Amino acid sequence: MHAIIAERVDALRRWLEEQAMDALIIPHEDEFLGEYIPEHNERLHWATGFTGSAGAAVITREKAAVFVDGRYTVQVRKQVPGEIFEYRHLIEEPALQWLLDTLPQGSKVAVDTRLHSANWLAAAEKTVSGKLILQSIDRNPIDTLWHDRPVPLLTSARLMGNELVGKGSTEKRTEIGAVIAKTGADAALLSQLDSICWLLNIRGGDVSRLPVLLASALINASGDVTLFIDPARLPEGFAAHVGEGVSVLAPEALASELAALSAKTVMVDPQTSNAWASEILKQHGAKIVHAADPCMLPKAAKNAVEIAGMKASHVRDGVAVSRFLAWLDKEVAAGKLHDEALLADKLYSFRAEDETLADLSFDTISAAGGNAAMCHYNHQNQPEPGQLELNNVYLVDSGGQYPDGTTDITRTIAIGECSDEVKKAFTLVLKGHIALATARFPKGTAGSQLDALARQHLWAHGFDYDHGTGHGVGHFLSVHEEPQRIAKAPNTVALLPGMVLSNEPGYYRADAFGIRIENLELVVEVPTQGDMTVLGFESLTRAPIDRRLVDVSLLTDSEIAWWNDYHRKVWQDVSPSLQGCDLAWLEQATKAL
Repeated sequence: MHAIIAERVDALRRWLEEQAMDALIIPHEDEFLGEYIPEHNERLHWATGFTGSAGAAVITREKAAVFVDGRYTVQVRKQVPGEIFEYRHLIEEPALQWLLDTLPQGSKVAVDTRLHSANWLAAAEKTVSGKLILQSIDRNPIDTLWHDRPVPLLTSARLMGNELVGKGSTEKRTEIGAVIAKTGADAALLSQLDSICWLLNIRGGDVSRLPVLLASALINASGDVTLFIDPARLPEGFAAHVGEGVSVLAPEALASELAALSAKTVMVDPQTSNAWASEILKQHGAKIVHAADPCMLPKAAKNAVEIAGMKASHVRDGVAVSRFLAWLDKEVAAGKLHDEALLADKLYSFRAEDETLADLSFDTISAAGGNAAMCHYNHQNQPEPGQLELNNVYLVDSGGQYPDGTTDITRTIAIGECSDEVKKAFTLVLKGHIALATARFPKGTAGSQLDALARQHLWAHGFDYDHGTGHGVGHFLSVHEEPQRIAKAPNTVALLPGMVLSNEPGYYRADAFGIRIENLELVVEVPTQGDMTVLGFESLTRAPIDRRLVDVSLLTDSEIAWWNDYHRKVWQDVSPSLQGCDLAWLEQATKAL
């Protein structure tokens, strides 16, 4: 592989010379700037060999560097040849700073503006102003040089009826049009794939783990939409399904349609839309209003039909997870300590027995022993998967995509008899999970104001975890949905009834063990005896938490009451679908503490 990477870097250097450029920036993103990237857009992987979900590379005529965050410092050294690339930290030593330190003043840096947000480009130009020149390129050299590039997987649209989504596209488009009109804009550019699919009540399979179609859209203040997609991908009945006011053009028409908005005011989300689109609008004299994607909040606050679907899909998912956990206990009892890959495949096979399963919602994190201490571990990126270790834990973080909902659950499981140290850490994580699950808060509260609830018991013992406590989850859409989140970083987005978030505190001890307990929570209104209605959470996830890891002496009476109530619901909802050994296993796994 290293020889192939060397050839590719040489080819890119020849391109730099031909174009009279001094460097090329290669981000991990594609033109849709989403978290998940289809195989044919994995340009960073092509150029470096790196398979992680976040990173960048820079190639100059003499040097090269690859930039990753703390999650990938081990992985990058295994995958990317150190004799070609310097290893740098994405946040602490960003690519632009490296370029400023490496290149002489006035050097030209090639930038494919389709692969960067408008915000990034504006900030980058400020950073290098007067020192380097950022030069937009029309054609990415990787696209020309990548001879065995995978063919894009372009699927047919799946029409989502109101029995699944609860609200027709015409109604949604009218509401979003009104939001646009209120800002004084004539139209908005929609580039987030989940926003477009939500708005038109369609789904697809173009991107692994994300049930969307690769497309762009423009919506005007009246609610009319132009969708940029190959019309051959839309099934018969699409026009009737979306209602009047939706026209379809080929993806190549986007540039001319943006140019045609010359005298108009256009709403653009500078964080989620690429700089290329903003450049075209500017060149043709459109006035740009920067604002968040207008579909984001309405999409995040699920309606009654979507909520019912989320609940139903979580029960079916809980049946599959419970059957897997029962199987796992039986295997360990028989002395069979399987590897991480077999365990992930086995869990998938239980989920796949439900014929409504469309996909997983992300690659399963199946992590045994010390591997569980890496919170974004992926056994597929290792030379070989790890094995279960006796008297340690196994952590499995997984989820499914179903037409009626998206799931995401993490369970940490005792393999044999765990030490008191592991049980103490697990119980502190559990106490934080319960504190967040039972939180009550006034309307207007943002997730960052709740984050400390999940960490307080860990903090009291000098422990913490280095990831957010909760991310938003979509309805048969992205398992990481914006804008709601629960994390240390300040966030001004207030939690709204109908939003779904994960509740996933953890604790990780390097090379020893890792613990995470994750349920999905629905934001609900809670009546009080006080002066106001407050908000709280209702747990959607339905699978037992491992009682063998709990030090009951560390729990309060109200925490024990939460545990017993939660497991009573798991038994009530999951037991009707189980039989034999699985049912017997569930009965002991859910009995009161």
